[in-house]
Amino acid sequence: MPNYPRLTDRMVLFMISFVATMDFELSPTHRAIRDTAREFARAEIAPHAQAWSRAERFPVELIPKLGDLGFLGIQIDPEYGGAGLDTLAYAIIVEEMSRVDGSVGITVASHNGLGSSHLANFASETLRARYLPKLATGEWLGAWALTEPGSGSDAAGLLTRAERRNERWVLNGTKMFITQGSVAGVCVVLALSEPGFGHRGITAFAVEGGTPGFAPTKLEGKLGCRASDTAELALTDVELLDEQRVGVEGEGFINAMQILDKGRISIAAMALGLGEGAFEAAVRYAKERKQFGHPIGDFQGLQWMLADARTELDAARLLIYRACALADAGKPYAQEASIAKLYASEVAHRVCDNAVQIHGGYGYIDDFPVERHLRDVRVCRIGEGTSEVQRRIIARTILG
Repeated sequence: MPNYPRLTDRMVLFMISFVATMDFELSPTHRAIRDTAREFARAEIAPHAQAWSRAERFPVELIPKLGDLGFLGIQIDPEYGGAGLDTLAYAIIVEEMSRVDGSVGITVASHNGLGSSHLANFASETLRARYLPKLATGEWLGAWALTEPGSGSDAAGLLTRAERRNERWVLNGTKMFITQGSVAGVCVVLALSEPGFGHRGITAFAVEGGTPGFAPTKLEGKLGCRASDTAELALTDVELLDEQRVGVEGEGFINAMQILDKGRISIAAMALGLGEGAFEAAVRYAKERKQFGHPIGDFQGLQWMLADARTELDAARLLIYRACALADAGKPYAQEASIAKLYASEVAHRVCDNAVQIHGGYGYIDDFPVERHLRDVRVCRIGEGTSEVQRRIIARTILG
């Protein structure tokens, strides 16, 4: 028999001490951020969310308030007017916004995690100084344009062209499903600058709203997140100076994949928030609604739905926080972000669906928020990489 090392008394004491000091509670700072975000969401968003959704109206009046709280510059360096917070704070804020309204949740998530993040991480100092202060305060919203009518999961198959002409670039193409596309002050656009080089021939550019040839069209009739802004972008002979290039020529797609890793954490947090909001509504309803002389929460079938929901939502939160911890420690986290996004988005969809079931017929009309939560959560299995793409990423990592 091999001579395995024994667990000495000292090792046992160390392990007991380690387990005893594991802290699953948020730090005082993160609790304060959560409480502020939760109170703001309940006071400023919840009373209006249903009306915004019915009207498919982007709540532009909310943006300055989000900016004042630092919720639009969560991870932007204080040098540029941002809050300079960590990934966990970012996830918490997105969760709390989404708990009452997925439309606001996805607005905060995409503004911080895509357009602003791409500029903060890869733009020149000139562009950072020009745009980040406006993005951090909410003076401008940011958008990020990768998806096209013919390229979604196959993001590297984009067709938008960027042709270099001396010191200028000319962009032509179409982008689709761009969050904040029609309300953004600046949009990071990914375009093919070197045909034949595949994903290494893609470059990113900062295009300001109102640039000649840049024409956004708001998309309406969405299943969910109807109060968020989603647009199709047409670029026709859009001329840009080379200084509007974001990052190294030909590395735009590589940078975009890095941006998406953190974006997946935010979509996982959005899904978690929607699931938590639906769960809370279902618990309240199960206590209040009576059938056969009893609150419906007395019946085992509903109790098991709620027990499963609580278990799965807690597990999703731990996966999200793990990805956040790795990101904040500067360690690789791409697989963990995909795991969190995959699990949270699918769990939240089940929770929201069961919340509608618990509400019965009332869950099927928009007088109750669970109907909107179920519609809003559906995009979480699509945006920032579909569930199928996440499984591919995870499997590829496992198999090498």
